[in-house]
Amino acid sequence: MNARPLEGTVALVTGASSGIGEATARRLAAEGAAVVAAARRADRLEALVDDLVAAGGTASAVECDLTDDEQAIAAVATTVERHGRLDTLINNAGVMLLGPIVGADRREWDRMVQLNVGALLTCAHAALPHLLAAAEDSPRRVADLVNISSVAGRVARSGAGVYNLTKFGVGAFSESLRQEVTRRHVRVSLVEPGAVATELPDHLNPAAYQAFLERFGDVERLEAEDIAEAISFIVTRPRHVAVNEILIRPTEQEG
Repeated sequence: MNARPLEGTVALVTGASSGIGEATARRLAAEGAAVVAAARRADRLEALVDDLVAAGGTASAVECDLTDDEQAIAAVATTVERHGRLDTLINNAGVMLLGPIVGADRREWDRMVQLNVGALLTCAHAALPHLLAAAEDSPRRVADLVNISSVAGRVARSGAGVYNLTKFGVGAFSESLRQEVTRRHVRVSLVEPGAVATELPDHLNPAAYQAFLERFGDVERLEAEDIAEAISFIVTRPRHVAVNEILIRPTEQEG
């Protein structure tokens, strides 16, 4: 087996400035992919790219706000301009803003819908022609679109209504798209992490953060690298193997 199974391929990872996105960018670069890391925080992206290049990888950054359609489309276009192709899209960018529906700040709802759903749709739409082309002409003759969802895309809970809505929607979209393009060897996969030790809870308001701690404070959470390993497993399978969905929780997480 090739020690670097993604050699000669190009991967775009969104939300790559921290957490799952950063860990995934590192993992895919180690597997041989040329990685384009997209996010808003340019300083973190540049530090990531420096690390990947120093380790012998090929990487570059695209500073962008993916909730702006033009910037999201440009991130895909820039990837193709730099490398001539796109074999793998990891739609990882997202935000979790928990709290009651009654009396909620609608701006938080809009932010989640714009990033968790809108940006994912825009990136997928822009990337699909390139992924379909890569599946036809690459040595591996397969391409991958991986959408990062959540346990919240399977189980609705009080205090997570709109977050649930966005993640349930990602799951439905992913399965419909999978059926549409799977015969053309574009694999669409859904990854649904449970509690992961990332910056995601840092965006919560104090009441929601306290509720999060009460639920997960004594749980040994997953590390971002655990999810990156699952993503790597998906995108390095042989052409005839499609991993449609992975639900991955901490051992101690009950629901």
